[in-house]
Amino acid sequence: MQNMLTVDEAASWLLSRADAVTETETVSLLEAGGRVLAVPVVATLDVPPHDNSAMDGYALRVADFGQPLPVSQRIPAGHVPDALQSGSVARIFTGAPIPSGADAVVMQEQCEVQEDGRVTIQKAPVAGQNIRRAGEDIANGQTVLAAGQRLSTADIGLLASLGIAEVAVVRPLRVAVFFTGDELVEPGQPLGPGQIYNSNRYWLVPALMQLGCEVSDLGIIPDELQATREALRDAADFADVIMTCGGVSVGEEDHVKAAVEAEGALNLWKIAIKPGKPLASGKIGSADFIGLPGNPVSGFVTFAVLVKAFLQRRAGVADAAGTTTVRYPAAFDWGRPDAKRVEFLRVRRVVRDGQTVLERYPNQGSGVLTSCAWADGLVRLAPGQAVAAGDQLDFIALEF
Repeated sequence: MQNMLTVDEAASWLLSRADAVTETETVSLLEAGGRVLAVPVVATLDVPPHDNSAMDGYALRVADFGQPLPVSQRIPAGHVPDALQSGSVARIFTGAPIPSGADAVVMQEQCEVQEDGRVTIQKAPVAGQNIRRAGEDIANGQTVLAAGQRLSTADIGLLASLGIAEVAVVRPLRVAVFFTGDELVEPGQPLGPGQIYNSNRYWLVPALMQLGCEVSDLGIIPDELQATREALRDAADFADVIMTCGGVSVGEEDHVKAAVEAEGALNLWKIAIKPGKPLASGKIGSADFIGLPGNPVSGFVTFAVLVKAFLQRRAGVADAAGTTTVRYPAAFDWGRPDAKRVEFLRVRRVVRDGQTVLERYPNQGSGVLTSCAWADGLVRLAPGQAVAAGDQLDFIALEF
């Protein structure tokens, strides 16, 4: 692939080769948050399992309305009621089963208890009011969660409401990462002449973990071809995906490209993206290889726009289909468009005069990692697209 690829071409190519992990494991509900469901979940009971009261009040027959009615029973939640006696009400509490014969619940605020204990209903009830029907939330036999869904906290609660104690999930995607560059130093160590801190490690590893990946961090690899080849071989023994930052250009000290070509196969892309390029993709044995740009901002943006969806698809997420955009008006001008590349500006959503608008970080340089820390999203601009305040722009939320 020698020609400059568009962002959409690169995204489609990556997704087309993202084979999902097929191995599964069974985990308890309390361990299932964020995991990818391996098989559909089908309800084996109704939720709720019986008609129940939506509030504290009195259950009655609508036909008995119009006169003070005696209380024939008291029904707390979790108790089995008797059939409702004709011409009476039942004191009932939220979640308690509706007694047979009752067809409405009147909230206690609309009832008055007389001195003799009888209850006067102050407003005519309607059949079915304040009754939650059996199966109203979930019906027995209903598919409630689809395979390939990443389980949210609400999903876990839903599974518990069905009496499910454990679920089959896709095993985590195994990602091995390493970083190249003799100029790199770990935070906490003193900087020598010409050295910089390895910031890529500290946004990439947490981002992968947030996506649910099982990360093996191999640290900084020396700028040597043999050391890079050994790191790739070691990683390919256990990883589904190998990721690097830096070393994928064609300079004499950029050994990742040559190492991948020696150990496997490589597609080296120049993508029409700003900031970004190059992005390397290939294979080392059965493991996929992704080489991000070494520039932290370029790597961060490329990960958000192209790599994140690839990893989600590899992890078994069924709806991982690339970036999703929402349109907001700009609160800035941008008069320096790139004529040949899709450009991603670092922006933040703010509310002004009751309207959500987008602010731009002042310095959009590819070496300004501050812009990524400040932003909550990216704006995608077509090649040559200038921006005037008020223009509707495509916003991509940064969610890692």
